[in-house]
Amino acid sequence: MAPLQRFTRRGFWAGLLVMWLGLALWGWLAPPAEARPVQLAYRCEGDRLDARYDNGAVDDPLVGNVSAGTFPGAFVVLRWREVTLQLPRTNDAGPPTYTDGKWLWGLNDTTQPTFLLRQGDLQSFRCAALNDA
Repeated sequence: MAPLQRFTRRGFWAGLLVMWLGLALWGWLAPPAEARPVQLAYRCEGDRLDARYDNGAVDDPLVGNVSAGTFPGAFVVLRWREVTLQLPRTNDAGPPTYTDGKWLWGLNDTTQPTFLLRQGDLQSFRCAALNDA
C-alpha cells in the first residue's frame, strides 16, 4: 500500500504544478483581452460624441494585426446626437478603424478622428477630442 500512496502523492503534486502553470499562462494572456473599456469624449460638428472602446470577447489575444492595444473582435460604441452606434473593429493594417459598412470611425489621428457616413454621397463630420485621447 505504501508504493500506491507515494505514487498518488507524486501525481497530486504534478497535477497541482500543471494547474498552477496553466493559471499563470492564462493570467499572462488574459489581461489584454479583458482590458477595461475606455471612455473618451469628442466634439463632432458642434455636438458632443462619447466613444466607448472595448476589446470585447477575444478568443486569442495572440492574433496578428494588434494595433494600439486593440484586437479583431474589439468594438467602439458611439453616442452622438440621437444616434447610438456599435461599430466592430476592422482587420485593416495600421491605426484602428471601426465600421459597419455605413458608418466609419477611424483613429489615424486620435485628437481628430475620422467620422464618415456613406449614405448616397460620402458625408464627413469634423471631430476633435475634448479630453486627452
